[in-house]
Amino acid sequence: MSLNISAERLLADLTHLAQIGSGADGGIHRVAGSAADFAARDWLDKTLRCAGLDSHRDPVGNVFGRVPGSSGPWLLMGSHADTVPGGGRLDGAYGVIAAIEVLRTLHEAGHPAAEQIEVVAFWDEEGVTAGSGGGLVGSSALCRHPHVEELSGYLELHIEQGPRMDSQGIELAAVTGIVGVRRYEVTVQGEENHAGTTPFSARSDAGRVASRTAAALQGICQRINGSVIGNVGAVSFGPGAPNVVPGSARLEAEIRAGSDEILDRVDRRLREVLARIASEEGCTATLTETSAKPAAHFDADLVDLVDAVCRRRSVRTERMVSYAGHDASVLSTRVPTAMLFVPSTGGFSHSAREDTPDHLLVLGAQALLDSALAVVAGRVPQQLAA
Repeated sequence: MSLNISAERLLADLTHLAQIGSGADGGIHRVAGSAADFAARDWLDKTLRCAGLDSHRDPVGNVFGRVPGSSGPWLLMGSHADTVPGGGRLDGAYGVIAAIEVLRTLHEAGHPAAEQIEVVAFWDEEGVTAGSGGGLVGSSALCRHPHVEELSGYLELHIEQGPRMDSQGIELAAVTGIVGVRRYEVTVQGEENHAGTTPFSARSDAGRVASRTAAALQGICQRINGSVIGNVGAVSFGPGAPNVVPGSARLEAEIRAGSDEILDRVDRRLREVLARIASEEGCTATLTETSAKPAAHFDADLVDLVDAVCRRRSVRTERMVSYAGHDASVLSTRVPTAMLFVPSTGGFSHSAREDTPDHLLVLGAQALLDSALAVVAGRVPQQLAA
């Protein structure tokens, strides 16, 4: 049986969901726990029920949908419904709507695979609210809940949130995993002094240590591995006056890489460079790891299956690692997991400029349907060991 999603319905639902939380700035303001977020979940619940599907929410706020009376194990598909402040219309939402469209298509056709599929809109993936612990809240809660034992796998469709696919003309990508992320705080102690009367040779300038370290970060990353990404997102000097040599400094940095081994190498080199620079400037410095999320490696068989589907649907395909975090990273610790990407036009995401051409959104959703059918047909292993 050859099945095709409804392109018109998929795009209409994406447009409707984008209106919930839409701001005057063109962005979507659907932060987890906001009135707009709850309104979106109410709408998703109604959409599922209107399609003849059962819908329920767990205690955390995840919205689930499946065929009435189905008993599993279920292949879970979906993403998250919340956004960053002023975010785009596709991040998370596309994966949720596409998953619903896949299940709705199968259910309408009376296809037996429908009873083995469950869809989800996860709660608070973005983690931009106080107390969210950095996000991935709903997926983390699911992985602690007994329901995860009833899942045969997880598939997530998403926009890339970067420029690689768009710049290279890639239409579909099988995602092999998600980079590990480590965040650091650097604190530097020097000596305050009069900036107008203290010669450079007599300074213990904490600001120079922070500035030189920030400037060195890109080189450190690139020399270890060309795929490593680093960023310094916050820098402060004390006391913070133009005529005072900074006696203290602080910066926050983040490193992303495809393996923990590479992250370890960057960590060691960053500590060496910081110590050398601090010594040269007559200061002391400390590097503290403030958070660490390990690299996620998706199930090889499932990635192969998704890759084969992508290649049947388009000649412009690739395998790639994701540099953005996703709920799939959490699910991959409990069940076979894979992701599919479609391009982000211009590489924009977390922005009102976030966009993907309609024909590629339809292509991605169709590839998700094809992948779901292949998984349900038993071409991948079932549950990973808990």
